[in-house]
Amino acid sequence: MAVDGRVVTSALDVLVPTYNRPASLALVLSGLAAQDMQDFRVVVSDQGDEPAASFREVAAIVRVLEAHGHQVEWHRHLPRQGLAEQRQFLLDQARADYALFLDDDVYLERDVLGRLLGVIRRERCGFVGAPLIGLSFRGDVRPHEQAIEFWDGRVEPEVVRPGSQEWERHKLHNAANVLHVQQRLALSAQEPRTYRVAWLGGCVLYDVAALRASGAFDFWRDLPPDHCGEDVLAQLRVMSRHGGCGVLPSGAYHLELPTTVPNRTNDAPKVLL
Repeated sequence: MAVDGRVVTSALDVLVPTYNRPASLALVLSGLAAQDMQDFRVVVSDQGDEPAASFREVAAIVRVLEAHGHQVEWHRHLPRQGLAEQRQFLLDQARADYALFLDDDVYLERDVLGRLLGVIRRERCGFVGAPLIGLSFRGDVRPHEQAIEFWDGRVEPEVVRPGSQEWERHKLHNAANVLHVQQRLALSAQEPRTYRVAWLGGCVLYDVAALRASGAFDFWRDLPPDHCGEDVLAQLRVMSRHGGCGVLPSGAYHLELPTTVPNRTNDAPKVLL
């Protein structure tokens, strides 16, 4: 948006890649419309067989977002060239200093955007993320997967590689482990805690300059279109230079839909690292 010749940006851009999930996308956008934080823009990159914006449930919630003062920018980005290229395209649209990559199957509690933005500004690191909770597993308690390493001081750069001891941290993000940990420790949204991660999926807020300086998703040309793990590789690169962390309590819920990438053979960090 231009005012008096100046480009005015929001505090953050929410970048949403979507593919053939109009109902799920409507729920994701509903979570954004209910956020306590008001200063954000939404950018959607749609690669579905039919335009998601043509579905009434999606169009309705877009009108709600706009009525609340949020700019919603829509792109039909075709042909499909893989998830990494899709994310790079979205990043190229970002104008704010911070950008949240939010998958089209993640519902957010109303204070998540504000909490993540507050933490990344405080820590001055490359990314912070809200780990996803699968509520269908809320009765499945897995103490053997609930080890957590809190950052005692500022978040610092850290090198993590597949197969390393640090890589085992990803088990914390299985099922509803995060929910059980934050309940057991009685963690408060007013005093969010940062912790060490291998990587996070679905809801990650980046310092845009740090992501771009680390190469972002420029490796998309080195992968076949049918790949996965592109978000993991980008995070590993950012974390090694600028640091990154998870934030608890989370407030991000996985809708637990079938994956749109059933072939997991071409896993970016394992192929390219």
